Amino acid sequence: MLTEPRRRAYLSAMQVVHWLPRAELPFAAPSRPELLLPQAPVEDIEFEARPAAPSASDAPVAPQARSGERPKIEIPRPGTAPKPAAKPAEPEQAAPAPRPAPVAPPRFALQLLRAGSCLLLVELATGQPFQSRDPSYLLLKDMLRAAGLPDAPQIIGEPVRWPLLVRGNMDQGPDAARDFVQGFIQARLEEVPSSVLWLVGLPALRFAANADAGAYYQVLKVDGLGDAWALPGLELLMDEPQRKAHVWQAMRQLMARWKSVE
Repeated sequence: MLTEPRRRAYLSAMQVVHWLPRAELPFAAPSRPELLLPQAPVEDIEFEARPAAPSASDAPVAPQARSGERPKIEIPRPGTAPKPAAKPAEPEQAAPAPRPAPVAPPRFALQLLRAGSCLLLVELATGQPFQSRDPSYLLLKDMLRAAGLPDAPQIIGEPVRWPLLVRGNMDQGPDAARDFVQGFIQARLEEVPSSVLWLVGLPALRFAANADAGAYYQVLKVDGLGDAWALPGLELLMDEPQRKAHVWQAMRQLMARWKSVE
C-alpha cells in the first residue's frame, strides 16, 4: 500500500500533474475542490477525409514521431540495487621454470707420465703420488716392460686433482673438468708429441676422451689428443687378474706404433 509521499513521487516521475482517484484512497490527502469543477467543452476539430486504403501509386510516407508522445522513464523499484560490473579476468601468471639442480663436481686424481714415445694418464686410486714400492706402480712398470717401453716412466708435473678449489663460485662440474684435463694434455703434447696416449682408469678415460668403461682395450680418436688407448685402472687389474689377458692381446696389436718411433 502506497503512502501519500511515495504516491506523489511516482506521479511526478510519470509527469502527471492533475489526477483524480476513482475511489477513496487510504492515507491520501484530501482532493482539491477546483479539480471537481466542470471543465469547458472541447471545440470540435475538423479532419480531412482520407481514403480507407492507399493506392498503389501513392508513395509510402515515412512515419513521423508524435510531438506529444512522452518519453519512457524507468522507475527504480525499491529494494533493488544495480548489479556491479563483472571484473575482467586477470591473466594467469605462468609458474617460474624450476632451476636445474646443481651438479656435484667429480672427484679424481690423475698423474701424467712419459715412457718413450708414449704419454700415460694414470688414475691415482688413493689420490697420492706413486711410490717406488706401491703394488700399482710395480704393475705399471711390468706393463711398460711387456710393451717394450722404458719401465722407469718420467713423472710430468704434479697430479691433476679435481675439484681444484674447495670453495668458490667457479664452475667445477664434469664439463669444466673435461676441458681442464684435455687442455693440460694438449699443452704437454705441444712440447713433445706422443705416438699413443695411454688412458689408464675410468676417470682418465672419461675426462680425457669422454668415453666410459665400454671402450676398454680399444683405440680411440680424440680431437686434439690423437690416438688414445683405453685401459682399466691399475687397482681394477689387480682385483680382476683375468683382465690382464685382454690388455696383453690389445697391446700386441699396438706395439708396432710406438716401437717404430724409437
